[in-house]
Amino acid sequence: MQVSGGAPGDPSIVVIKENNALVIHALDEAAERLGLYIGQPLANARAMCPDLKVFDADVVADAKTLSDIADWCDRFTPLVALDAPHGLFLDITGCAHLFGGEAALLQTLVRALARQGFAVSAAIAGTSVCARTLTRQTSGIIVADGGEAVAIDRFPVSALGAGEAITTGLRRAGLKTIGDVASRSPSEITARFGARFSTLLAHALGQGDAPINPRKPLPDYIVEKRFAEPIATDTMIAMTLSRLADTLIASMEKQGKGARRLEAAFFRTDGVVRAIMVETGRPVTRSAVVDRLFRERLDALADPLDPGFGFDMVRLSASRTEIVVQEQRDLDAHVHDNDELAALIDRIAARIGGKRVVVHLPQDTHIPECAVLAAPAQHHLAAAMQAEWPARAESEPPLRPLRLFEKPEPIKVPFATVPDGPPHQFTWRRALHAVVRVEGPERIAMEWWRQDGKQLTRDYFRIEDAEGLRFWIFRDGLYEGEVFDGDGEPVSPNWYVHGLFA
Repeated sequence: MQVSGGAPGDPSIVVIKENNALVIHALDEAAERLGLYIGQPLANARAMCPDLKVFDADVVADAKTLSDIADWCDRFTPLVALDAPHGLFLDITGCAHLFGGEAALLQTLVRALARQGFAVSAAIAGTSVCARTLTRQTSGIIVADGGEAVAIDRFPVSALGAGEAITTGLRRAGLKTIGDVASRSPSEITARFGARFSTLLAHALGQGDAPINPRKPLPDYIVEKRFAEPIATDTMIAMTLSRLADTLIASMEKQGKGARRLEAAFFRTDGVVRAIMVETGRPVTRSAVVDRLFRERLDALADPLDPGFGFDMVRLSASRTEIVVQEQRDLDAHVHDNDELAALIDRIAARIGGKRVVVHLPQDTHIPECAVLAAPAQHHLAAAMQAEWPARAESEPPLRPLRLFEKPEPIKVPFATVPDGPPHQFTWRRALHAVVRVEGPERIAMEWWRQDGKQLTRDYFRIEDAEGLRFWIFRDGLYEGEVFDGDGEPVSPNWYVHGLFA
């Protein structure tokens, strides 16, 4: 991209505001050759080079781009960690041979990112700290185990990334290279610069290493398919998923496992990665079920799967698995019914989302709006089937309405029989209702041990109006007992409708 007022070869920098001043946040090689450096004030940089092309930093966009690159790097290893703000760690242990060795993997990664317009510095070493140190000074280096100290011996101490204060202190002490620092005893370095820097130095020299923190947990099972020629048609995508499902289920079957959470990742040739996830209520042990769930999920996507110029890799993983419990399925009809219900819930959840398919579970509380818990059906189907609800008394009207409002709606009551009586009429949703029959009150006190006394006592009434409509209303607070104005004088409590009877 060319900015007006500057030539294509002009040096470019990115600036960010720090301490109320614009300083260099990033720069290209042309700017670096002119003696500019990160952290330098913009005014000083312009004095040295008036033809600078200046761009504002966008930290959020940078983080999003780094995360997208990390998603793309999942094609090489599932263990990818962020090294903010500009780096990534890839644990390629056991993966390099799939790409022709470490050198071929490194070359493939760098070239692919370079084609996408990124300037890449990459290295392979036995420790993550050593690899990061190498990338600050060079690129394309592969260090064998045990050769870390020799590889970084001549690098300046700034390559360790220990911070400006420690780097300045090392230079003032005459320690200009990492080899100079490594020649001193660890106790001397620790006493002068702290244990954290001493540990950093040891890791850079290959003496132990801190494990990386992958962005995503490692799935239990992974299968994938790479293509020499990218695929783009729905038929090929569906066929690939079906074959991967067969392989995945076969791998889990050997260990008696079934999948509860599955993810399909589609890697486009331009670096974009799209992941689709489905969950199941019971462990899945048949590839046909996996295939059907993903078909339902793909058909219901609000943002359809866009192949662009094609997918060069498709991966199917099971991130959550469970041991399959064998059940008698030939004679027990209830087992078949439960299986069919669970399969139906899985298919609906794949289309509209698992959180939208719920079951209701009873809760041990007398607060009406808390007496029922809506939980995802996929994870609580068994509990819902075994739940025990309060039995209704024979030949008695129901104590609770068929429809309970999530939030009670206020009503206007002009007058009522006090202190415990019901209203004679009320206005709800701009309609006046005359009360002809009443049952109550049913007094419900709030849970003072949870509400800190902030909730008022409720008196509930089951009422019927002149039109035959039946309501469940309550008075929020006691007359002359719980509701007061700013002067401490008692005022009339508010009334609400909480539900409707059939």
